[in-house]
Amino acid sequence: MSYSPSHPSPAPPLSLASLVIGLYGAMALVALVISSGRGDPDLYRFGALPHWPLLAGPVAGMAVGLGVVGLTRIATRHFAWARQLHVSFHDLLGPLTSREIVILALASSIGEELLFRGALLPWLGPWWQAVVFALLHVGPGKRFLPWTLSALGLGLAFGELAVWTTNLGAPIAAHFMINFLNLRFIVAEPAVLLRRQRPAA
Repeated sequence: MSYSPSHPSPAPPLSLASLVIGLYGAMALVALVISSGRGDPDLYRFGALPHWPLLAGPVAGMAVGLGVVGLTRIATRHFAWARQLHVSFHDLLGPLTSREIVILALASSIGEELLFRGALLPWLGPWWQAVVFALLHVGPGKRFLPWTLSALGLGLAFGELAVWTTNLGAPIAAHFMINFLNLRFIVAEPAVLLRRQRPAA
């Protein structure tokens, strides 16, 4: 159909990257509003003393993230519920490009950490911010319950990292490593994964 003023072409649908950036950008904006309203707009804690955690924090966070990813691989190898969760996420997310994985992992780690560990942790404390974080990770069905429970544990762990390093570098780095590596793992063909994990007869 050719273009005419009376029948304009429909606007193209938003890309996944645009939706993700918009969602987590809005989350970061909410975090800034909450924190500014409490008189503490420095969400990342750039002004915290001493300054060495600003450099050491991301390194520690990457190490924690790699440890969590390693536990994920062990669980997927040895437990049926973990393999089922993997396949469920594979079906839910569909195919993702490498660019989409990077954007999703980066945007979610920054947006969620600014909100939960930057704005809500000083306000609600470690347990309640972790509970709200877990509630954000409720999936469609009982098979996603392990994901929700793991989000509760990670919410507490990320909160401890933020307190220990006095800034958000460590939890953001840990969150990014977990999301990035696990998303790459999830988009792999689940049938291949299940064949590899099936015990020999």
